[in-house]
Amino acid sequence: MRILVVEDHKSIARFIKSGLESAGFCVDPCSDGDEGFHLVSTQQYDVIVLDIMLPGRDGLSILANLRKAKNSVPVILLTARTTLDERLQGLNLGADDYLTKPFYIEELIARIHAITRRASGAAQSVLQVGDLTVNLLTREVRRSDSRIELTAREFNLLEYLMRSPGRVLTRTQLLEHVWGYYFDPGTNLVEVNIQRLRKKLSEAGDGSSLIETVRGMGYRISAPEEDKNS
Repeated sequence: MRILVVEDHKSIARFIKSGLESAGFCVDPCSDGDEGFHLVSTQQYDVIVLDIMLPGRDGLSILANLRKAKNSVPVILLTARTTLDERLQGLNLGADDYLTKPFYIEELIARIHAITRRASGAAQSVLQVGDLTVNLLTREVRRSDSRIELTAREFNLLEYLMRSPGRVLTRTQLLEHVWGYYFDPGTNLVEVNIQRLRKKLSEAGDGSSLIETVRGMGYRISAPEEDKNS
Protein backbone atom coordinates (compact mmCIF):
# COMPACT_ATOMS: atom_id res chain seq x y z
CA MET A 1 0.00 0.00 0.00
CA ARG A 2 1.10 3.56 -0.72
CA ILE A 3 0.81 5.82 2.31
CA LEU A 4 1.24 9.58 2.54
CA VAL A 5 2.53 10.74 5.92
CA VAL A 6 2.05 14.47 6.55
CA GLU A 7 3.97 15.30 9.73
CA ASP A 8 6.19 18.33 10.38
CA HIS A 9 8.13 16.98 13.38
CA LYS A 10 11.17 15.36 11.80
CA SER A 11 11.80 12.79 14.54
CA ILE A 12 8.17 11.65 14.54
CA ALA A 13 8.11 11.54 10.73
CA ARG A 14 11.26 9.38 10.68
CA PHE A 15 9.76 7.09 13.34
CA ILE A 16 6.56 6.62 11.33
CA LYS A 17 8.34 6.17 8.00
CA SER A 18 10.77 3.61 9.39
CA GLY A 19 8.04 1.63 11.14
CA LEU A 20 5.67 1.57 8.17
CA GLU A 21 8.40 0.65 5.70
CA SER A 22 9.49 -2.19 7.99
CA ALA A 23 5.90 -3.44 7.81
CA GLY A 24 6.09 -3.44 4.01
CA PHE A 25 4.33 -0.17 3.17
CA CYS A 26 5.51 2.31 0.55
CA VAL A 27 5.73 5.69 2.32
CA ASP A 28 5.84 9.25 0.99
CA PRO A 29 6.78 11.68 3.81
CA CYS A 30 5.77 15.33 3.74
CA SER A 31 6.28 18.09 6.34
CA ASP A 32 4.10 20.92 5.00
CA GLY A 33 0.33 21.17 4.79
CA ASP A 34 0.25 22.88 1.41
CA GLU A 35 2.59 20.30 -0.12
CA GLY A 36 0.60 17.50 1.49
CA PHE A 37 -2.65 18.78 0.00
CA HIS A 38 -1.00 19.04 -3.42
CA LEU A 39 0.31 15.46 -3.22
CA VAL A 40 -2.98 13.91 -2.19
CA SER A 41 -4.79 15.94 -4.86
CA THR A 42 -2.50 14.77 -7.65
CA GLN A 43 -1.35 11.29 -6.56
CA GLN A 44 -3.19 8.13 -5.62
CA TYR A 45 -2.73 6.87 -2.05
CA ASP A 46 -4.28 4.01 -0.10
CA VAL A 47 -4.12 5.84 3.25
CA ILE A 48 -3.14 9.29 4.54
CA VAL A 49 -1.60 9.67 8.00
CA LEU A 50 -2.25 13.33 8.71
CA ASP A 51 -1.01 15.51 11.57
CA ILE A 52 -3.44 18.25 12.60
CA MET A 53 -0.94 20.99 13.47
CA LEU A 54 1.09 21.77 10.33
CA PRO A 55 2.81 24.72 8.67
CA GLY A 56 0.73 25.98 5.77
CA ARG A 57 -2.68 24.30 5.70
CA ASP A 58 -3.57 22.53 8.91
CA GLY A 59 -4.69 18.93 8.89
CA LEU A 60 -8.38 19.64 9.44
CA SER A 61 -8.38 22.08 6.50
CA ILE A 62 -6.77 19.43 4.26
CA LEU A 63 -9.33 16.87 5.38
CA ALA A 64 -12.27 19.21 4.83
CA ASN A 65 -11.12 20.08 1.31
CA LEU A 66 -10.54 16.42 0.42
CA ARG A 67 -14.04 15.44 1.44
CA LYS A 68 -15.50 18.50 -0.29
CA ALA A 69 -13.79 17.29 -3.49
CA LYS A 70 -15.40 13.84 -2.97
CA ASN A 71 -11.99 12.28 -2.30
CA SER A 72 -12.71 9.29 -0.05
CA VAL A 73 -9.12 8.19 0.64
CA PRO A 74 -8.95 6.83 4.22
CA VAL A 75 -7.45 9.36 6.66
CA ILE A 76 -5.94 8.75 10.09
CA LEU A 77 -5.46 11.97 12.06
CA LEU A 78 -2.52 12.45 14.41
CA THR A 79 -2.82 14.94 17.24
CA ALA A 80 -0.88 15.94 20.33
CA ARG A 81 -4.08 17.33 21.79
CA THR A 82 -6.57 15.28 23.75
CA THR A 83 -9.58 17.57 23.75
CA LEU A 84 -12.86 15.95 22.77
CA ASP A 85 -13.89 18.88 20.53
CA GLU A 86 -10.91 18.45 18.19
CA ARG A 87 -11.42 14.70 17.87
CA LEU A 88 -15.12 15.16 17.18
CA GLN A 89 -14.40 17.87 14.62
CA GLY A 90 -12.00 15.58 12.75
CA LEU A 91 -14.44 12.66 12.74
CA ASN A 92 -17.30 14.90 11.66
CA LEU A 93 -15.20 16.22 8.77
CA GLY A 94 -14.73 12.68 7.51
CA ALA A 95 -11.65 11.27 9.26
CA ASP A 96 -11.69 7.47 9.44
CA ASP A 97 -9.69 7.24 12.67
CA TYR A 98 -7.32 9.20 14.90
CA LEU A 99 -4.33 8.59 17.16
CA THR A 100 -3.12 10.78 20.02
CA LYS A 101 0.64 11.23 20.35
CA PRO A 102 2.61 9.44 21.62
CA PHE A 103 1.53 6.10 20.12
CA TYR A 104 2.94 2.69 19.31
CA ILE A 105 3.79 2.09 15.64
CA GLU A 106 2.12 -1.34 15.92
CA GLU A 107 -1.16 0.38 16.74
CA LEU A 108 -0.87 2.67 13.71
CA ILE A 109 -0.17 -0.34 11.47
CA ALA A 110 -3.19 -2.20 12.88
CA ARG A 111 -5.43 0.82 12.31
CA ILE A 112 -4.19 1.18 8.73
CA HIS A 113 -5.09 -2.45 8.04
CA ALA A 114 -8.48 -1.98 9.69
CA ILE A 115 -9.55 1.11 7.74
CA THR A 116 -8.35 -0.28 4.40
CA ARG A 117 -10.38 -3.44 5.00
CA ARG A 118 -13.42 -1.31 5.78
CA ALA A 119 -12.82 0.91 2.74
CA SER A 120 -12.62 -2.09 0.41
CA GLY A 121 -15.59 -3.79 2.03
CA ALA A 122 -13.42 -6.80 2.78
CA ALA A 123 -13.87 -8.38 6.18
CA GLN A 124 -11.07 -10.91 5.65
CA SER A 125 -7.38 -10.22 5.79
CA VAL A 126 -6.35 -13.08 3.48
CA LEU A 127 -5.87 -12.83 -0.28
CA GLN A 128 -6.19 -16.02 -2.33
CA VAL A 129 -5.52 -17.02 -5.93
CA GLY A 130 -5.86 -20.74 -6.59
CA ASP A 131 -3.89 -22.62 -3.93
CA LEU A 132 -1.84 -19.51 -3.06
CA THR A 133 -2.79 -17.50 0.05
CA VAL A 134 -1.37 -14.30 1.52
CA ASN A 135 -2.21 -13.26 5.07
CA LEU A 136 -1.94 -9.46 5.20
CA LEU A 137 -1.77 -9.32 9.00
CA THR A 138 0.79 -12.04 9.71
CA ARG A 139 2.49 -11.59 6.29
CA GLU A 140 2.50 -15.36 5.88
CA VAL A 141 2.49 -16.72 2.32
CA ARG A 142 1.45 -20.31 1.63
CA ARG A 143 0.90 -22.45 -1.40
CA SER A 144 -0.98 -25.64 -0.57
CA ASP A 145 0.82 -26.83 2.58
CA SER A 146 4.12 -25.10 1.85
CA ARG A 147 5.16 -21.86 3.50
CA ILE A 148 7.00 -19.43 1.20
CA GLU A 149 9.61 -17.04 2.56
CA LEU A 150 9.62 -13.71 0.73
CA THR A 151 11.58 -10.50 1.10
CA ALA A 152 9.58 -7.39 2.00
CA ARG A 153 9.71 -6.20 -1.62
CA GLU A 154 8.65 -9.59 -3.00
CA PHE A 155 5.75 -9.65 -0.55
CA ASN A 156 4.60 -6.17 -1.63
CA LEU A 157 4.83 -7.16 -5.29
CA LEU A 158 2.81 -10.34 -4.73
CA GLU A 159 0.22 -8.50 -2.63
CA TYR A 160 -0.29 -5.85 -5.32
CA LEU A 161 -0.75 -8.51 -8.02
CA MET A 162 -3.14 -10.54 -5.85
CA ARG A 163 -5.34 -7.56 -5.05
CA SER A 164 -6.36 -7.56 -8.73
CA PRO A 165 -6.34 -11.21 -9.88
CA GLY A 166 -6.66 -11.59 -13.65
CA ARG A 167 -5.94 -7.90 -14.24
CA VAL A 168 -2.89 -6.88 -16.23
CA LEU A 169 -0.68 -4.47 -14.27
CA THR A 170 1.84 -2.43 -16.18
CA ARG A 171 5.50 -1.99 -15.31
CA THR A 172 4.76 1.67 -14.53
CA GLN A 173 2.01 0.70 -12.07
CA LEU A 174 4.33 -1.77 -10.35
CA LEU A 175 7.10 0.83 -10.06
CA GLU A 176 4.69 3.36 -8.53
CA HIS A 177 2.82 1.09 -6.11
CA VAL A 178 5.58 -1.31 -5.04
CA TRP A 179 8.70 0.85 -5.24
CA GLY A 180 7.25 4.35 -4.96
CA TYR A 181 8.94 5.48 -8.19
CA TYR A 182 7.16 8.07 -10.30
CA PHE A 183 9.76 7.70 -13.04
CA ASP A 184 11.50 4.85 -14.83
CA PRO A 185 14.78 4.21 -12.97
CA GLY A 186 16.24 2.62 -16.10
CA THR A 187 16.88 -0.72 -14.39
CA ASN A 188 15.35 -4.19 -14.65
CA LEU A 189 14.33 -4.37 -10.97
CA VAL A 190 10.70 -5.23 -11.85
CA GLU A 191 11.77 -8.09 -14.10
CA VAL A 192 14.31 -9.40 -11.57
CA ASN A 193 11.80 -9.43 -8.72
CA ILE A 194 9.10 -11.02 -10.89
CA GLN A 195 11.58 -13.76 -11.83
CA ARG A 196 12.50 -14.40 -8.19
CA LEU A 197 8.86 -14.46 -7.16
CA ARG A 198 7.96 -16.88 -9.93
CA LYS A 199 10.76 -19.23 -8.89
CA LYS A 200 9.60 -19.33 -5.27
CA LEU A 201 5.95 -19.82 -6.20
CA SER A 202 6.68 -22.60 -8.69
CA GLU A 203 9.00 -24.46 -6.29
CA ALA A 204 6.30 -24.42 -3.60
CA GLY A 205 3.53 -25.61 -5.93
CA ASP A 206 3.03 -27.81 -8.95
CA GLY A 207 5.66 -26.07 -11.05
CA SER A 208 3.40 -23.22 -12.23
CA SER A 209 4.18 -19.73 -11.02
CA LEU A 210 0.65 -18.28 -11.49
CA ILE A 211 2.26 -15.06 -12.77
CA GLU A 212 1.88 -14.47 -16.51
CA THR A 213 3.73 -12.02 -18.70
CA VAL A 214 1.38 -10.26 -21.12
CA ARG A 215 3.70 -9.20 -23.91
CA GLY A 216 3.87 -5.46 -24.43
CA MET A 217 1.52 -4.78 -21.51
CA GLY A 218 2.67 -6.11 -18.15
CA TYR A 219 1.96 -8.91 -15.69
CA ARG A 220 -1.03 -10.59 -14.14
CA ILE A 221 -1.66 -13.34 -11.62
CA SER A 222 -4.40 -15.93 -11.98
CA ALA A 223 -5.09 -19.55 -11.06
CA PRO A 224 -4.52 -22.17 -13.79
CA GLU A 225 -8.23 -22.88 -14.13
CA GLU A 226 -8.87 -19.14 -14.60
CA ASP A 227 -6.31 -19.09 -17.41
CA LYS A 228 -8.09 -21.91 -19.21
CA ASN A 229 -11.42 -20.11 -19.06
CA SER A 230 -10.06 -16.78 -20.28
